[in-house]
Amino acid sequence: MVAVEVKLGASVTDAHVRHLRWLRTQIGDDLINAVVINTGPHAYRRPDGIAVIPAALLGP
Repeated sequence: MVAVEVKLGASVTDAHVRHLRWLRTQIGDDLINAVVINTGPHAYRRPDGIAVIPAALLGP
C-alpha cells in the first residue's frame, strides 16, 4: 500500500504528516511508501521516511 496526502502549503511539518505516521504504525510493513504532495519547490525525503513531492513535478 502507498499512502498519499495532499497539502496546499509549500512546507511540510511534523503536524502535516501525523496521519501518515499513524497509518504506518497501524499497517506496518504493508505500507510500502508514504507521500505528501504539496506546492513547494523541492522534492525530498523527510528523516521519518515520508516523501515530499511538489505537485508541479506530477504533470507536464
